[in-house]
Amino acid sequence: MATEAPLAGTRVLDLTNVLAGPFACHQLAHLGAEVIKLEAVGRGDLARNLGADPALSAQGMGISFLAQNAGKTSLTLNLKDPRGKDILRQLVRDADVLVENFRPGVMERLGLGYDSLKHGNPRLIYCAISGFGQDGPWAGNPAYDQIVQGASGVMSITGEETPLRAGFPLSDTIGGLTAAMAISSALNANPRGCFIDVSMLEATLATMGWVVSNYLVGGVEPARHGNENPTSAPSGTFQASDGLLNIAANKDEQWEALARHLGRMDLLACSEFATREDRKANRLRLKAELETVLTTKPADVWAQELTEIGVPAGPVLTVPQILAHPQLLGRGMIAQFKSPDGVGRDISLLRTGFSIDGERPKVQKPPPVLGADTDEILGGLGISPEDIAELRAEGVI
Repeated sequence: MATEAPLAGTRVLDLTNVLAGPFACHQLAHLGAEVIKLEAVGRGDLARNLGADPALSAQGMGISFLAQNAGKTSLTLNLKDPRGKDILRQLVRDADVLVENFRPGVMERLGLGYDSLKHGNPRLIYCAISGFGQDGPWAGNPAYDQIVQGASGVMSITGEETPLRAGFPLSDTIGGLTAAMAISSALNANPRGCFIDVSMLEATLATMGWVVSNYLVGGVEPARHGNENPTSAPSGTFQASDGLLNIAANKDEQWEALARHLGRMDLLACSEFATREDRKANRLRLKAELETVLTTKPADVWAQELTEIGVPAGPVLTVPQILAHPQLLGRGMIAQFKSPDGVGRDISLLRTGFSIDGERPKVQKPPPVLGADTDEILGGLGISPEDIAELRAEGVI
């Protein structure tokens, strides 16, 4: 990677809470942007009180907050107070990007919408993240991940007997990635200055291209297939002796190699499995036939053997198992921070999912304590220590 990070010299004002917005700004921080997180006085980002460790949540450093706020500074600000609004406007003058995920209309009611702020900085890239976009009949609805997963159709095609949500906040995360991509694109434009409207619903749908196109183009209504790949067979999860094994024998030659390796050449002569469409139509019988052999060895043994003969396969791992795997450990995706303020213990956090010129983008600072950088940031605006003390006493910061 170049000696200078891609977004070095870019200043981002992060007015977001919980996940989609903080995740978007976290990606920008990894890419070298200076991210100032503006948080509500006294309580901060709701994610500070969320996560699997009650003690950290009680300290305002919940695991949900730690996960996507490393590399940022924290400024507490009351945006309902005229003085707080004035401070934000001062920050906007030197900012490149502002990101918020309030419900549509909130910033306008505060007098801090894009049309107001761009007068102080015409080059401002203003990104608003919401559940359903800035207009439309659902625009005012709250942006909760599970609600968006249900509305997008994701749940309708996940699971077997009943619809299921994904096991992590899928729509929040996709919304955040979409915002980071849009912001990065806007930073490359000249002249800059624009309003970006990110809808978590639409961002989720945009990732469902195959599923949606099967309906729009092919007229086939998407359905739940569990762990089976509806486009091919044998392709899905299979029972090994110690757990589940993924096999994706999507090509005819892969299917033939699989059957030969398992000693089931008889299946190749069976008319019910002769073509891809035949195998799809009889996938459950085919699965049962293959499992008579697959259940004789562990999943990792089969995965190695099948991969070596050109049949895509892999074990179904738990989160702890993949985090401890050499494939992940050797590529620098996990960052370690030594006993950050407010945490009192060493923590490990994920970095980005890519490298540039062989180097993983990274942040240098751990997640901040609420308001940790307020005095320094306000001092940089020329506000005196005495005035800062007065603002703090009166609840503005």
